[in-house]
Amino acid sequence: MKTLPAATVPVEIASWITKFVGGDGSGRRVLEEPLPQGATVRSVLTGLSAKFPELHRALWHGNELGEHIEVLVNDAVLGIEHDLDSPLRPGDRITLLAQFMGGV
Repeated sequence: MKTLPAATVPVEIASWITKFVGGDGSGRRVLEEPLPQGATVRSVLTGLSAKFPELHRALWHGNELGEHIEVLVNDAVLGIEHDLDSPLRPGDRITLLAQFMGGV
């Protein structure tokens, strides 16, 4: 009996956030995270951040996301088409972007 490969979801990490996952704080890294049945945005991000304590501290404030990292699902900002508890399916992708603050 042939075993099917486990489903994954790509998580693209950009800019200074890469330093929390072994990068140099520039460019992009794409990590393939497991996508078990019933996976949600929250469960995938929790699993990823459990492997990288610095990312966990930067990404989460308690059970909610912190304010310095923007989460996109399929190129839409979290809160528009998806929230933390939205289910994920094969073909979905998550992006973590740095929020840039500025002023005049």
